[in-house]
Amino acid sequence: MAADPLVHIAGLGKAFGTTLVLDDVTLDVRSGEALAVLGPNGAGKTTLLRILATLARPTRGIARVAGFDCVRDVERVRARVGLLAHGAWVYEDLTALENLRFWTTLSGLTPTADELRAALSAVELERVADERVRAFSLGMKRRLSLARLLLARPEVLLLDEPYAGLDPRAGKWLDGYLTAFKAAGGAILMTTHSFGRGLGAAERIAILSAGHVVHQTSLAALDAEDVRRLYELHAEDSA
Repeated sequence: MAADPLVHIAGLGKAFGTTLVLDDVTLDVRSGEALAVLGPNGAGKTTLLRILATLARPTRGIARVAGFDCVRDVERVRARVGLLAHGAWVYEDLTALENLRFWTTLSGLTPTADELRAALSAVELERVADERVRAFSLGMKRRLSLARLLLARPEVLLLDEPYAGLDPRAGKWLDGYLTAFKAAGGAILMTTHSFGRGLGAAERIAILSAGHVVHQTSLAALDAEDVRRLYELHAEDSA
C-alpha cells in the first residue's frame, strides 16, 4: 500500500473578509516528488504556501504536513517544513553568520559554529560570512535563505519562486540540492511563473486560477512549450 502523502490538502478554502482567495483546493505531494503550482498573480499561490507553513489559517478544509494538521499541530508542522519565501527575509543589519545564528535560535536549532559556516560554504557565501547583509545583492540574500534550509533539514520544502534572483551558479546549486532532497525522500511544493528551469525539479504541475485548481497533470511527456499552452488554455480562460 502506498505511503500517505507528505503534503495533503483537501477542500481547502481561505477568505480575507468577503474575498475568497482559495476555494476547494485539493492536492497531494508524496515522498520523493515535487509539485509545481502555476498561476497568475492573485491566484492564491503564496497564500497556499503560507497555510502549509502555518503562517496563515485556512477558512475551511484540511491541510496536513507529514500527517500533522497545519492548524492544530503548528509546532510539529513547523519542525518539518522549510520555507523559501519570495522575499529573502533576512536581517539587513546582521552579518550572514549572525543571520543564521539568530534564525536557528528562533527555530530551536542548535548547530555548531562549524555547521553554520558549512551551510554558508555550501551556498558560496563563506567569504562574506562576517559582512553585513545590507551590502549583499538580491542573489546573495536568496542564497543566504537557502543556507537556512540546509540547517533545518526539513521533510517538506515550500518554495515561492525559488529561482527568482539567483545567478546561474546558485541556480545550478539549487538544481542539485532539490534533486538530492527528493532522492532522500523529501517532498517539494513550489510556485513558479517559469515554464523552463523553474519546472526542472517537478514531476507534476497544478494550475491555480482565481483560487481554484483548474488543471493537474504529469510533466513526464511535456516540454516547456506544452506547459505554456496548458497554462494559457486553463489559467487565462478561468481567470
